[in-house]
Amino acid sequence: MWTTGLEEEWSRLTDEILAGVQAWRTDHPRATLYEIEAEVDARMGAARGRLLEAAALAGPGADPSGDEARPLCPGCGERMQWDGTRPRRLTTVHNRDVTLTRRHARCPRCGTGLFPPG
Repeated sequence: MWTTGLEEEWSRLTDEILAGVQAWRTDHPRATLYEIEAEVDARMGAARGRLLEAAALAGPGADPSGDEARPLCPGCGERMQWDGTRPRRLTTVHNRDVTLTRRHARCPRCGTGLFPPG
């Protein structure tokens, strides 16, 4: 869920990016637009990854619960059972790693495991 803590963290991250870019620009007064863009992109990448992570985990389907939310097994059609949580490491289109810790489901009939979509 979106929380005050997340908003405060995002505010802190953007303040750090701005201060870092300003300091870098002072140290590189003759930087080209390409060099400035590369520096801004590098600094924003980590914050962007954190925001993607938070947004993915904030949706209503991110932490399904209850029997009605248990997915059907894609292999045999049996209603799956929750099997704890697992971290899932993904790479964004900007080549940044994000980790989503989500509930994991396992089929009691065939053993297939999956992370619910969302």
